[in-house]
Amino acid sequence: MNNERIKEILLDLSPCEIDFTVIQTGKESKRVNGFYKPDTHEIYIHNLNLKTDNMLIYTAIHEYTHHLCTIEKQENDPSYGKACKVHTQEFWAKFGDLLKIAEEKGYYSIGWESNEELKALTQDIKENYLAKNGQLMQEFGKKLARAFDLCQEADIRYEDYVDRVLCLPRNAAKDIRKVGAIEVNPAIGFENMKVVASVRKKDDRAQVEQEFLNGGKSPSSVREMMKQKSAQASGNDPKTKLEREKSRLEKTIAQLTQRLEYVEESLASL
Repeated sequence: MNNERIKEILLDLSPCEIDFTVIQTGKESKRVNGFYKPDTHEIYIHNLNLKTDNMLIYTAIHEYTHHLCTIEKQENDPSYGKACKVHTQEFWAKFGDLLKIAEEKGYYSIGWESNEELKALTQDIKENYLAKNGQLMQEFGKKLARAFDLCQEADIRYEDYVDRVLCLPRNAAKDIRKVGAIEVNPAIGFENMKVVASVRKKDDRAQVEQEFLNGGKSPSSVREMMKQKSAQASGNDPKTKLEREKSRLEKTIAQLTQRLEYVEESLASL
């Protein structure tokens, strides 16, 4: 697959007005499969690391995600560049979304279902480890909640009990208790159960849980969805901020225009 074809595919996944270049180095690298230069908008791919076009496209999408995130950040902060953290939650969410689009358009396939041994192993992991561990941690959370109540009744400091008797990190104990306090499907696994438990409203929790159950989205994508929804609800999303600023500027311009008219009339009468 040549560079132009790779670029065509990337633009079909997500158009971008700022041009970029795809370069296959013809080299191997033990460190990375590719990298992105934000100052020149160049995507480099060590194609000798990659055995198939499928693996090549995966790496290209990864580096293209860096390009899209960089362009978006530079619109608000021209100094944004390689000194900034690049593998953020926002990055992984966008990367996951682009991979999903690539699968839908037939450019990329993860392919795990066609490997019978991996397919069976995946089912084993989901049913006998993720789900069972989630259920166990849910029950653990209820036990900790009971321990908290007993400590309160006996005038025992619960934090000291957690620290020195159970030898549990406090934050871990807090997360486990939260999971035990709500109704959530253990099939999504303990880590994702913690994400659901952090959502206050029951209907919103059900929506987040369903996103995990549906599959196809990474935990970062789900967290980013929650973050954007929260920002919209509080009026802190980029669109709402710009609309507020526009309204404020229009009001200021109207006030200044009115003041200017008053000054001009006052000058004319002198």
